[in-house]
Amino acid sequence: MTVNDLAGNKKWHVVYTRSRAEKKVYVDLQATGIECFLPLQKQLRQWKDRKKWIEVPLMTGYCFVRINNFEFDKVLRTCNVVGYVVFEKKAAVIPDTEIEYLKKMIMQSEFEVRVSRDTFMPGKRVEILTGPLMGLQGELMEQQGRNHFLLRIDAINTVFMAVVPAEYLTALPSLVI
Repeated sequence: MTVNDLAGNKKWHVVYTRSRAEKKVYVDLQATGIECFLPLQKQLRQWKDRKKWIEVPLMTGYCFVRINNFEFDKVLRTCNVVGYVVFEKKAAVIPDTEIEYLKKMIMQSEFEVRVSRDTFMPGKRVEILTGPLMGLQGELMEQQGRNHFLLRIDAINTVFMAVVPAEYLTALPSLVI
């Protein structure tokens, strides 16, 4: 394997950030030329004297980076980066498709998106048939009423909850082992 092969093979990873430093890490990583992604959502916050829309991280304490082997240590040297999220003693690798789904999820405004770090029991695999999240597949983790769809991203042990009408979902065939 040549040096060019190692430099060109970029993969998505997740880094832990210090508390309330996600935006700062994102800006610092971009300034050093690292490709990164920080999912933000707008929330209406109320103070005593005013209300204001602000952008807050969808997942507090995390920032996604797309790096090669040579940039691995450069990310760790960035201020307010605590370390990589690890899975089986290696930095967790997030598939490109899951990053794209996450980008789609935060770009749409038709459904409410929430994040939960609770551990849920695996259930039926489903796919969204229509709407801005069409084609997204995941596990139906919990049903609250008729409209809650939970998607698990196992590599970072996080569950995303999107409110999706039940008629937009279809069950996928279960795998027989």
